Amino acid sequence: MAQKKVALACSECGSRNYTIAYSPNRTHRLEVKKFCKYCGKYTLHQETR
Repeated sequence: MAQKKVALACSECGSRNYTIAYSPNRTHRLEVKKFCKYCGKYTLHQETR
């Protein structure tokens, strides 16, 4: 079974900076603190569908 790709969007500016491969068996959305090159700081990035 192939894994799907989803984007991680910055919670402050909304830009989609990262893509990840994930298993569709998960039930909750991923939230990770990552660097946003548009905001210039580390912000919370949330999985978009």
